[in-house]
Amino acid sequence: MKVLVQRALNASVVVDGETIGAIEHGQLVLVGIEKGDSEADVQRLADKLLKYRMFGDAEGKMNLNVQQTGGGVLLVSQFTLAAETKKGLRPGFSTAAIPAEGERLFNDFVSKVRAQYDKVETGQFGADMKVSFTNDGPVTFMLD
Repeated sequence: MKVLVQRALNASVVVDGETIGAIEHGQLVLVGIEKGDSEADVQRLADKLLKYRMFGDAEGKMNLNVQQTGGGVLLVSQFTLAAETKKGLRPGFSTAAIPAEGERLFNDFVSKVRAQYDKVETGQFGADMKVSFTNDGPVTFMLD
């Protein structure tokens, strides 16, 4: 499981011309589910995501997590994070979870994050999504 977390001034997801998820200040989180990922992986990353200190304190040091800042979290499934890119010029996706398993674990991840924090929005699993955001910093971290 890979989670790409970007500190955002704002972020939104549009499907079929309709905004289905949006946040102001907070985290845009792209979630890639791989074969072999488990509920334990989901729980560990949900806990880490919300506690990850990537926001500046009064001195500008990254000492605050999203909950401490009151920011939003926008969770977006992105199977391309599981791509194999070491060989050739075209990505391979044999390491990505099959769609049914990916959707189940993504939904489990959403549930676990929402159980700990109430400012959570999502994209739509498997949809053609248009994701827009303004990266703050820029600040981006890969959690796995």
